Amino acid sequence: MHKPVLLNEVLSFLPAKDDGVLLDLTGGFGGHSAAMNEKLKPSAKHIILDRDPESVERLRERFKPCGNVQVFHKNFALFDEVLDELGIEKVDGILADFGVSTMQVRDGARGFSFREDGPLDMRMDNSKGITAADVVNSFSREEISSIIDKYGEDRFAWRIAGAIVNARDEKPFSTTRELADTVFKAVPAKFHKKGFHPATQTFQAVRIYVNGELEEIETMLSKLEDRVQTGGIAAFISFHSLEDRLVKEKFRYFEKECICPTQQIICNCGKTRTFRQLTRKPLIPAEAEVAENPLSRSAKLRAAKRVSSS
Repeated sequence: MHKPVLLNEVLSFLPAKDDGVLLDLTGGFGGHSAAMNEKLKPSAKHIILDRDPESVERLRERFKPCGNVQVFHKNFALFDEVLDELGIEKVDGILADFGVSTMQVRDGARGFSFREDGPLDMRMDNSKGITAADVVNSFSREEISSIIDKYGEDRFAWRIAGAIVNARDEKPFSTTRELADTVFKAVPAKFHKKGFHPATQTFQAVRIYVNGELEEIETMLSKLEDRVQTGGIAAFISFHSLEDRLVKEKFRYFEKECICPTQQIICNCGKTRTFRQLTRKPLIPAEAEVAENPLSRSAKLRAAKRVSSS
C-alpha cells in the first residue's frame, strides 16, 4: 500500500481554502490529493497533473467519483497552460512532490532502479525523449562525467564515466543491471558504504538529466508569482539537495524586498516581497514515518504563503 510522504505536514498547509482552487503538480498514486480533497467543499476546483501516462490513467480511475477533480497528462513545468485552458488565472494552493514514485522504481520495465533489472529507460514520460541507454551509449566520457558530477555529486564521476565508455566498447548497455554492475566495479571497494549501492548517485544523475528535472523545477518556480493568489500556499517536497536548494533559494528571493547592491543607498530595483516562508528550515519525516517507509528518509518539505506585493 503506497503511503504519501509527509502527509500530515502537507495537510497542515493545504488546502489553503476549502472552496478555492487546488493544484497538485505531481499526482503519482493520488495519496496527497485524496487526503486534501477530503477537506475541500464540492464547489472547490481540484486539478491534478502528472507527466507519466500510467499515473494519469490510474489517477483518472481513482478520482472518477469526485466531481470537482480534473486530471491532466502534463509536465508540471507547463501547469500554466492547463490553467489557461481552464480559464483559471490564479490558484489558492500548489503542491509538488519531486520524488520518483515507488511504482516507477519497483517496475523494472521503467528502468529507474539498479535493484530491479530492466531496460535502461528512466523517462518519467516514456512516450517521448531520450533514454538512459542513449546517454550511456552515445555521450562522450566528458559529457557522462559532467552529468554524474553535476546531478549526482559523485566524487568518482570521471572514473565511472571511463568505466562506462570502456564497457560499452565491448557491448552497448541495454539493462539497468549492466550499468549498475559497471558502476559498482568502478568505485573503489573501500568507498562502498553499507546499505548504499555505489550506483545510487549515477542512476540519480542520469535520471535527472534524461527528464530535465532541475530545469523543469526552475521553470515551474518562476511562474508562481503570477499564478498563486494572495493568501495562497505553495508547498514542495524534495528528495535530494539539488531540488531542495532550488526551492530554498527561490523562496528566499521571493521574500526579499530589495535586491540592490548593499553599498547602494537608495533602492531603485523595484523588487517587492511576494511570498513569506512558512518553513525556515524544511520539515522532515518523523522517525516513525521513516521506520514505516524507509524511502521517505530523505524527504524535505518547504512551504511559503503568497503575500500582497503592494
